[in-house]
Amino acid sequence: MVNIKKVGIIGLGNVGASIAFHLVQKDLFSEMVLVDINKAKAEGEAMDLSHGLPYSSPMEIYSGEYKDLKDAAMIIITSGAAQKEGETRLDLINKNSKILKSVIDNLNEVGIEGILLIVSNPVDVLTHFAIKYSGLPKERVFGSGTVLDTARLKYLLAKKLNVDSRNVHTVIIGEHGDSELAVNSISNVSGIPLKEFYEMKGFDRFEDTMNQIDEDVRMSAYEIIKKKGATYYGIAMAVGKICQAVINDEKSMLPVSAELDGEYYLNDLALSVPCIVGKGGVEEILEMPLSVSERKQLQKSANEIKKVIKTIEQN
Repeated sequence: MVNIKKVGIIGLGNVGASIAFHLVQKDLFSEMVLVDINKAKAEGEAMDLSHGLPYSSPMEIYSGEYKDLKDAAMIIITSGAAQKEGETRLDLINKNSKILKSVIDNLNEVGIEGILLIVSNPVDVLTHFAIKYSGLPKERVFGSGTVLDTARLKYLLAKKLNVDSRNVHTVIIGEHGDSELAVNSISNVSGIPLKEFYEMKGFDRFEDTMNQIDEDVRMSAYEIIKKKGATYYGIAMAVGKICQAVINDEKSMLPVSAELDGEYYLNDLALSVPCIVGKGGVEEILEMPLSVSERKQLQKSANEIKKVIKTIEQN
């Protein structure tokens, strides 16, 4: 039986540890299991987090084994090599697909009952193979997708427009990577179409500005990696939002990486599109109206992912 208050994190590098720290503060779970190939690292993280519990909500945090994940409501996989300066997310696939296979094999032996959230990169490709390797229903296996990319876009738009980023409603779809695209055709600020709001603020050259912001979003991870070596705080908060949507059954619309079966005329791959996320995982995939240009860009993004999937399947 699933313990709705229990979470497991596999992989305690910068991303996994940051997710653990963030979830301790969100008061969503009362039990957290940390699993890493380096057991001492997992033990150290569990100790460090536990020592802060007098200033947080009660929680049991411990280093565990795969068997301890059987009844976890959510299992978050961050295992894998981190993206290095000069590398794309897709460059990581050969290393991380093998690591993912090993992790899923261990989980299959246990027979997990909860939701599997893939965070390791390239997240879209790994999500597709996680579904294939695990044999779990596709609604229970999905990736963090472009939830962080969308937050970056909202932040940059809000900064340009001088408004609260929570009033900016937009979404990035496609690959969590270089071929992603912002759906500007449906973007708005508290219901006012983005282009109209932009012009209300007295700005001109809308298309040029949007193109520059889109490029800044795509380059964000590369810039952060160049400056500090890795990205982890932003994704930790994005994962926190996904966990919140599941555990609280929020029915939130989030651009997670979900396996497509005809949606957007695409199939046999996982890609980030708006989904309703609740206690069942990906409860519905939403098909937004896209412009002709956006549909072409999405197809191009899907083609990039398909090429990588094919390469892995041939190896």
